[in-house]
Amino acid sequence: MRRAWLWMGLALAASGHAAAPAALYQQHCQSCHGEQRLGGMAPALLPQSLERSKPAELLATVRDGRPATQMQGFADWLSADEIQALVGWLRTPAATPPRWSEAEMAASHRQFVPLAQLPDAPGHGADPANLFVVVEAGDHHVSVLDGERFTVLARFASHYALHGGPKFSPDGRFVYFASRDGWVSQYDLYSLQKVAEIRVGLNTRNVAASADGRWLLAGNTLPENLVLLDARTLQPVKTLPVRTQQGQLSRVSAVYDAAPRQSFIVALKDAPELWEISYNPAAEPIYDGYVHDYAMGEGLAKPGFLNPRRTPLDAVLDDFFFDPDYRHVIGASRDGRAQVVNLDIRRQVAALQLDGMPHLGAGITFKRDGRILLATPNLKTGQVSVIDTGNWQEVTRIATPGPGFFLRSHERTPYAWVDAMMSAQRDTLTLIDKRTLQVAHTLRPRPGKTTAHVEFTRDGRYALVSVMETPGELLVIDAATLREVAALPMMKPIGKYNVHNKITRSEGTSH
Repeated sequence: MRRAWLWMGLALAASGHAAAPAALYQQHCQSCHGEQRLGGMAPALLPQSLERSKPAELLATVRDGRPATQMQGFADWLSADEIQALVGWLRTPAATPPRWSEAEMAASHRQFVPLAQLPDAPGHGADPANLFVVVEAGDHHVSVLDGERFTVLARFASHYALHGGPKFSPDGRFVYFASRDGWVSQYDLYSLQKVAEIRVGLNTRNVAASADGRWLLAGNTLPENLVLLDARTLQPVKTLPVRTQQGQLSRVSAVYDAAPRQSFIVALKDAPELWEISYNPAAEPIYDGYVHDYAMGEGLAKPGFLNPRRTPLDAVLDDFFFDPDYRHVIGASRDGRAQVVNLDIRRQVAALQLDGMPHLGAGITFKRDGRILLATPNLKTGQVSVIDTGNWQEVTRIATPGPGFFLRSHERTPYAWVDAMMSAQRDTLTLIDKRTLQVAHTLRPRPGKTTAHVEFTRDGRYALVSVMETPGELLVIDAATLREVAALPMMKPIGKYNVHNKITRSEGTSH
């Protein structure tokens, strides 16, 4: 397709006229990215899909291509002005609002391996609970790592821009991925192969897996809905439009599983509401129903199973975190205002001003002097806020070299590790002593390179650290001596996730 349009591009250049960006897209991009920019063999090119990419990064991709992919550069085909115009056009909304119907979703489902053909036990010899799933954004791959020998057992291509962190089935056998452009994939960690996938939307925030192993819930920003999937097969079960109490559509900000409650918790991006959706078949009826039921004047009691229960908020939550017993949610707005919501009584019970932009979704909890403390990094200021979950008061703020994204620890280590990847000190890791709430160590394992996202082996003996470069590395550091014991080449490993720590909800990892 690209060669077929070469003469047209040369003719336009020779005549001194630059083609309109929409025409450039049709000539050079639509065969891979879809006629309506919805994606195909290549990812979607909608504003929602590109919102995390900087304009300079998009210009470089169009001009130079993307290594280790089929995306090749257009510097020899398009002028600098045409590339600039094309990138600007891609970041604007489509003239016709894109839609993704239930029929299109169902048609996208692919079953690669029948469940009956999957083995009953792992075939790789590694401890299945000490595996790591490593997301490599540099070339859109995932590696499965043996957490004892630190060897890669498998590596496979993923969809574009996996987002929100993978989720695991309760037994740790299956791992589920959600990509930014709507694909949800199921991978079997016993046989090391992809099982199924489905496209649930055009832009997906993240996915949550129920503690009973039956359901996945995907939260979308385009279209504005929630999609319930059968966790065993990824077949769609139910689509819930996300409408506010006033009947307006809203994007989903975050969705997580609250295992002890047998429910999903959903934050809305465009309205101050928090939803709880029970997957307990014996759930009591609720009386607030869907908003479109209100609009039609019904407002009748409904079974609680898989129906949303609303809690009004003072402000929209960008992300949130649970206390250990899952009775409370603490979430923050982008201006640093934090709200604590009691899910049992469905109202706010505390408010905090944390300043900056706390990243509560990457928070951790730990015990100190008989109290359970919550610590959160901050995306705008160099600090870690520590909060007492007993009275919801801020205990202290710990200064760090710069704004960070991830905070991690483990029950068997005295330190909480935080990065400064949002700052000029992006190569720095700060280790905070959980006993004294003071900085104990500062590490720079790869000076000048972005170093972030720590995850521990199941026994807490080793910390795995990402060097987020292309190419990059995965460093293995002894958590006691702080010495590097191994370095594995990776393509921008943006995150790695230990099966045991995730399915047991370790106090040192986000949930």
